[in-house]
Amino acid sequence: MDYLCRYVSPLGEITLASDGEALVGLWFAGQKHFGAGLSGQTTKKPLPVFDQAVRWLDRYFSGKKPDCPPPLRPRGTAFQQAVWRRLLDIPYGHTVTYGEIAASLGLPSGAARAVGGAVGRNPISLIIPCHRVVGAHGSLTGYAGGIERKKRLLELEREGKF
Repeated sequence: MDYLCRYVSPLGEITLASDGEALVGLWFAGQKHFGAGLSGQTTKKPLPVFDQAVRWLDRYFSGKKPDCPPPLRPRGTAFQQAVWRRLLDIPYGHTVTYGEIAASLGLPSGAARAVGGAVGRNPISLIIPCHRVVGAHGSLTGYAGGIERKKRLLELEREGKF
């Protein structure tokens, strides 16, 4: 059983999902791969992890660097898990390329595409900051929540406002 909670952000409605103890999902409405990894049964239920996530999101959308994230338990393959852990190391307000992530994981050149696939399937957007990953020359490529959202999130982190 997974539990759901809704959050209204300046960039649209967000659905939060939990296994009861940790976040397993955070998706913008209409996001690619929305709900991927959820169990067959879901219900709405208030949980402490949702309270923690809402505090994190409120701080983030107010233009402040969030502190301690809620417990996270994204569901995916071992490779995806490795990429998502690496995303957590990207500092607030900074970006890295798909190639840099591949290199940091000791992958061969040309693995950027595989990294991109894992980044695109990140089930906990924002908190696991896939929006901070850019193309080889800083281009805003791929974001399951949409390029316009990615652009606005990066602007928020640079300028502290929308």
